[in-house]
Amino acid sequence: MRIFDRYILKAHAGPLFFGFFTIMFVFIISFLTRFIDHLVGRGLDFWVMVEMVLLESSWMVSLALPMSVLISTVMAFGNLTNSSELTVMRSGGVSIYRLALPVLIASLLLAAGDERFNNVLQPEANIRAKALMSDITRLKPGFAVNQGAFSDIIKGYSLMARKVDSSTGKLEGVLMYDRGRPNVRTVVTAGSGRIAFTPDYRYLVMTLEDGQIHELVLPGMDRYRRISFKNHRYVFEATGYGFERSDSNKGAKGGGELSAAELLVTGNELRARADAAQLKIAGDVEELGRQVREIRKHQQPAPSAVASPPAKLPTARAILATEGKINRLASAMDAVENLRQEYYGIMIEYHKKFSLAVACATFALVGIPLGVMARRGGFGVGAGLSLLFFVLYWALMIGGEKIAKTGLLTPGVWVWIPDILLSAIGITMLYRLNRSITGSGR
Repeated sequence: MRIFDRYILKAHAGPLFFGFFTIMFVFIISFLTRFIDHLVGRGLDFWVMVEMVLLESSWMVSLALPMSVLISTVMAFGNLTNSSELTVMRSGGVSIYRLALPVLIASLLLAAGDERFNNVLQPEANIRAKALMSDITRLKPGFAVNQGAFSDIIKGYSLMARKVDSSTGKLEGVLMYDRGRPNVRTVVTAGSGRIAFTPDYRYLVMTLEDGQIHELVLPGMDRYRRISFKNHRYVFEATGYGFERSDSNKGAKGGGELSAAELLVTGNELRARADAAQLKIAGDVEELGRQVREIRKHQQPAPSAVASPPAKLPTARAILATEGKINRLASAMDAVENLRQEYYGIMIEYHKKFSLAVACATFALVGIPLGVMARRGGFGVGAGLSLLFFVLYWALMIGGEKIAKTGLLTPGVWVWIPDILLSAIGITMLYRLNRSITGSGR
């Protein structure tokens, strides 16, 4: 049996490495097609660009490794079946479960390694990649302007462009808010514009074309001025631009930059804050109900027909106070909902750290019967069947995340559904295969 185990694992090794590096190559090419404009033509050192690609490829490993396990399992057992080697092994009294045992053990070891990678190496790589990307975008600020969204690349201004030319950095449909003067609201619009450095890199120059400047004096809003221009130039200090290494430990960390332990602590804090805010809202609602009952009591007519002194009606101030409390309750409820949404997002990331790792074993369990039933080896068949089940897995994962964010059941249930469902499918297929196989591999 040890010879069989080594032989089966050896049959998996080649397809596993080939599938892994092929999938990683596809992911990296996809990344480069989207971000090549942010790397090339900025005067960056070649090794800085290589570092950026390597750091960004960390999240790809979590997806590529489970998929390569599925490819290698389907291909290896397909080759064993097609060459009748599986038939020979079973004719010697070896069950399909025993033949699957070394593959399942190896997949569990890969799952353990993937879990460590997700919780130790990947968060650090994501932190460094985020910091490095921020350093690179400071080098040519025109590329840092978000298309269709406001950005704060210039201190004191909010800048948006409806279109950004990926090759030249030219901005079209520019809209800018000047936040430097609190007593004057200034809005600048322009048909097009550019952002560039002066030759000595001391100043940042933004040139706008075919636009208008709208100024409204606050708080009276009694003076308004509109200026039309053909060309207009803003000059800013160039501090904060140019490629410089920043501290990767500074700045807020998202779910991808935290380990499972840090995610759990953050999630518990968010849940505690949401629960405390909800308790406070419950007390405020009870107090609001008491005030409403008091207002209704004062507004009831006199019980007898005899004229009586009019009851003291609630003042307008009391009514306004009640309305203000209703508005504050609405805002507080929105804040609680936001905290809940943050909590759900954090817990989804927490469970994904483990569920994506366990997917290695899940796909091995599915790949064994698939390989035997396919009866033909080769990378094409293995990749096709693997892609089908991986798309199913990913569709369940994405759908589960969307449902989890609604608060229906706990996030952990929905994140683990793909692993549970595909494992059940794999066990069922393996059981039926063990009952139906009769010793013929054809």
